[in-house]
Amino acid sequence: MAERGARLLVADDNKVNRLLLARSLTLQGHQVHSAENGRVALDMLRAAGFDLLLLDMEMPEMDGFQVLEQLAADDQLRDLPVIVTSSLEGIDHVVRCIELGADDYLHKPVNPVLLKARIGSSLEKKRLRDQQKALVERFATTAVAADLRHGGFALGGKRVEATVMFCDIRGFTSIVESQGPQETIELLNTWYTLMFDAITGQGGVVNQMIGDGLMAIFGAPLPVAEPPLAAVRAALDMKEMIELLNVERAGEGKTALAIGIGIASGEVIAGYTGTQERATYTCVGDTVNLAARLEAHTKEAGSGRGILVDAATQAALDGRVRTEALGEVQLKGKATRVAVHAVTQGDA
Repeated sequence: MAERGARLLVADDNKVNRLLLARSLTLQGHQVHSAENGRVALDMLRAAGFDLLLLDMEMPEMDGFQVLEQLAADDQLRDLPVIVTSSLEGIDHVVRCIELGADDYLHKPVNPVLLKARIGSSLEKKRLRDQQKALVERFATTAVAADLRHGGFALGGKRVEATVMFCDIRGFTSIVESQGPQETIELLNTWYTLMFDAITGQGGVVNQMIGDGLMAIFGAPLPVAEPPLAAVRAALDMKEMIELLNVERAGEGKTALAIGIGIASGEVIAGYTGTQERATYTCVGDTVNLAARLEAHTKEAGSGRGILVDAATQAALDGRVRTEALGEVQLKGKATRVAVHAVTQGDA
């Protein structure tokens, strides 16, 4: 059953009530913990994961209403199911609890059969919410999912300062032609797993995956400390991961992989594009186009120049990462020549 084995927290200042309720819930198969007041309950909720809170209203130090207010203001706890168990009478108390986010309100003494049913219902709703969150994060990334939780969904964008990265596998077409479909899919899954780990590890968001290529944003939808530096460090991590992967591939007699990465910083228009039925988080603008052109130029830049950045990114690094000036280059689709720099190695 959905409610079996759940971790429950009972918050009640009456010791006898806590013991009796904990015993009853334990017999139902739950893992039950207790808190003698609201403040202790909040500390326990923030320290460890719980599936549901059974909350008394009249408690010292912090009453049930204050606990509900704190939960509503906490992004990590706002979706925790709460069943209020209280001796307070009056519809106004019930209404206030529900408005503050409680899932249910049961008067003491609580009917055990009714309580069991309400717990089961609340846990099932939590299970469905958790599945929905996991599904959103699988297809929208954790940062975009967090943005949706905070601001909701709306088509449109806003101007933000961000750093954009494009990356793909060099000679991927030749690799595909030399191996079977299953091996190709396994390669892509490994590639994306490694690249995602490097990018998200530096606070970036992968917002597009096209064949063997990807696009990532640093600084949107959620802020990142120094997006240019974060993007370059992610690129270096990506390069290191590919080198480690190539050691394994060499042992299997497989072709070594090489990647090209282009990074540009500046103003972009970021937001949700598409329709109300199907949309994606992305960004557009000259900075995006420049990053894509830099990635394409890595094919011509020569050996050891697999990470190219624009002047804005290079300036923001402030000497913390070694770069090589390649001069001004006429990139495809650009009206004027662009100053290009190659990242030569890690932090200076």
